[in-house]
Amino acid sequence: MFLLSLGAPGIARADHFGVQVAGGIANSHDVHENKVDLAGVWDPKWSWWAIAGWHFTAVFEAHAAYWHSGAADAHNNIFEFGLTPVVRFIKNSGAIRPYVEAGVGVRLLSHPSISSHYTMSSAFQFADMVGVGASFGGRQQYQAGFRFQHLSNASIKEPNPGIDFEQLYVQYNF
Repeated sequence: MFLLSLGAPGIARADHFGVQVAGGIANSHDVHENKVDLAGVWDPKWSWWAIAGWHFTAVFEAHAAYWHSGAADAHNNIFEFGLTPVVRFIKNSGAIRPYVEAGVGVRLLSHPSISSHYTMSSAFQFADMVGVGASFGGRQQYQAGFRFQHLSNASIKEPNPGIDFEQLYVQYNF
């Protein structure tokens, strides 16, 4: 046990933390929402299954977002909070390291109703996303990417129309 505790500080130093800012829009189902998302990111520096100069890795994101719509007649301001584990397939080396990513997380909305004719039915939602991006900088401390995100309650309550966001994001890793 003592030897494990000696190794733990080295493991903790291997972790990286970052801050991510995203902006997005939803223009589906006659819903027009603008979204700003702030996330804290934990990268435990896991790496597995190396293939032809690429490998898989995982990061964990904690999100706080704000939705706004000037056209909504029920709640034109909605807050969203949630967690998402993200799996990436990223290039091993190079000044710019492209990646593809996917994740499924959970979200809690401040209001499930966007308008009198459009409701998400429950404040609890699942958030799945796919995206592309790149890591760059002297320490690979910067990231930028595009994501397609879908929020839905997985039919735990009806109706379940869901909402789709297209998002651009930037991230800085400490």
